[in-house]
Amino acid sequence: MRCCISAPLAALAALPTPYDVLRSGALLAPALLRAAHGGSPRGKYRQLAAVHLELVTLTEDSAIITWHTRIPGTDDGFGHPLPAVTEGEVVYGTHPARLNRVAAEDRPTAHHQVELTGLEPGQTYYYRARSGGVTAVPTPLQHVRGNAVGTSRHGLGSLTGTYSFTTPQPPPGRHLLSIALCNDLHLGETTAGLMAGFPLLRGVSQAAGLAAYPEIMTRALVEEAKRRGADVLLAAGDISAGGSPRDLAEARRILDGFGTLGRDYLVVRGNHDRAGSSADTFHEGFREGFGGGDGPGYFAHDLGGLRIIGLDTYAKAGNGGDAGGLGEEQLSWFRGRLRAEPDRPTVVFGHHPLTVRDSVFPVTRGQQLDRRQARAIVDAYASAPGVFLHHAGHTHRNKRTPLVRAPHVVQQEVTAAKDYPGGFLLLRVHSGGYALNHYKAGGIEAREWGERSRRVAGGLWPHHALGRAATDRNSVRAHDLSGVGSLGVSVA
Repeated sequence: MRCCISAPLAALAALPTPYDVLRSGALLAPALLRAAHGGSPRGKYRQLAAVHLELVTLTEDSAIITWHTRIPGTDDGFGHPLPAVTEGEVVYGTHPARLNRVAAEDRPTAHHQVELTGLEPGQTYYYRARSGGVTAVPTPLQHVRGNAVGTSRHGLGSLTGTYSFTTPQPPPGRHLLSIALCNDLHLGETTAGLMAGFPLLRGVSQAAGLAAYPEIMTRALVEEAKRRGADVLLAAGDISAGGSPRDLAEARRILDGFGTLGRDYLVVRGNHDRAGSSADTFHEGFREGFGGGDGPGYFAHDLGGLRIIGLDTYAKAGNGGDAGGLGEEQLSWFRGRLRAEPDRPTVVFGHHPLTVRDSVFPVTRGQQLDRRQARAIVDAYASAPGVFLHHAGHTHRNKRTPLVRAPHVVQQEVTAAKDYPGGFLLLRVHSGGYALNHYKAGGIEAREWGERSRRVAGGLWPHHALGRAATDRNSVRAHDLSGVGSLGVSVA
């Protein structure tokens, strides 16, 4: 199955411009050179390497830091070093010379994840992650104007291994509810990262004898979302890899582990879920989510005063590689809903983004919604101050984009659930604002696949998928949400 971030080469209108190609090449060249010349040479054995350090989650009182340990000079049969199982810990403090607090894992592993708790809001912390006395080094996102390890450039380019972050203030007001945002589960996919027109990028498959990675990642996502206190889950399309009844049924079975469709979790269709030649299998598989019967694949739900609008962004004929489209009937319905209650607190979710900015890879028309319809949606947002968030998938990356013509609305692209970095964003709704935080899917199988799948796109995938700044995956924003009350879901 072709990765949905790449349009078919035959669709000439969807090709990136020469400027986009040159820009992406200039951004990625340093990372390519580093990949070609970095690392330990063959035959020079070191006992342990601690790599791929990332500050994944940052809230007002906690932080989650991950890294990987491996044995340089070894080969797992696929040209990569063998994992090294060892202990892991993070030392941290409020001054770089006084890292006087320690958070350690409870068991040895090669896939390290340490959570710092009890932090103070608005405080700058300095930290160092280490395993077996070896200091972890970061995923080198700084080569493309990114930062994987902190909220400042402290420590980047140095040999100390000490980095820093500043915790945000909590969202204003009292906590009302939490919503897990996810997308791109791709049940049925067997190879991650296949891209049309790039024959040398062969993709990454699961290791022999292990369960299918979309199933592992979706199960882990469901369990982690429940553990992090999500009341509701929104799945923004590409539930399956190709819309087959079997894959959609398996997705439904796993998502049912979170709760009841139409009450505890809501889904919309993506381009990979498009209707087959004889029946709309996606609609059949998730019928209850659309009010039962033969209702349209778009809807409005009420969560105790918070309006959730789900859009079908591939309500059209096509091969899935072209731009998304709502159709005039759905667009008219959507604008009518916002006009009727412009001040009502509202979250919109759909598969295709309205706009795609600052991508390290060339941008094609197939990566976003039809431009005319996207403009119409943003114009509707400009006259609806209650709308505050537009959740999109499809690009397989974490990216926060305030909409210029509707500055009260943030478009949040969420990385694919199916592979690196995996997981979801947790939307914590407060009476005076909200927070968005990325959580990787938990469990050793999910962590193993996450590390394996970071090799997608020749190992450049982290530059695209993680989020080049901490704020692309962790943010806080004020917004009047006092109209949201007790939690309850009903079809509107």
